[in-house]
Amino acid sequence: MKTWPDAVRHGAISGSVASILSTAVLSRRGIQENGTPYAPTNAISHWIWGDRAVRQDHPSARYTLPGYAIHHASATLWAVLYEKWFGDKADEKSIIPAVAGGAAVAALACFVDYKVAPRRLHPGFEMRLSRPSLFLFYGTFGIALALRGLISGRHRARQDDRG
Repeated sequence: MKTWPDAVRHGAISGSVASILSTAVLSRRGIQENGTPYAPTNAISHWIWGDRAVRQDHPSARYTLPGYAIHHASATLWAVLYEKWFGDKADEKSIIPAVAGGAAVAALACFVDYKVAPRRLHPGFEMRLSRPSLFLFYGTFGIALALRGLISGRHRARQDDRG
């Protein structure tokens, strides 16, 4: 199991990857379901601006930037936990355990988001997207958590083979 400093260091990278890829899913599903890529990310800023953020369809510094910042911070938090609990599996190139760990952390994040957190702290994008889109979002998030270790693990293995 990784040390906390290693989990934080790797989690910053894994969280960035997971944040970017899951935001891409939010944007794509936002286009398909709302006609705008910004609605789901804007909705996250309901933490700050209340329900009026959920109705915002255009990019803005007021809604889109804080929405993404909140999502990125949350993704990084979950990524640190992923790296602590399962990151070694990804680093060892154990694809199935690494991705299963990502799925477990994504499922835990979903549970906390909707069953533990008060409504005011729900992600918000669920008010703009369908359940199948939420499933796709959390699925992508889980897989993305494993990518840093799987990719860097392969790179290190190739270097070791040459050396």
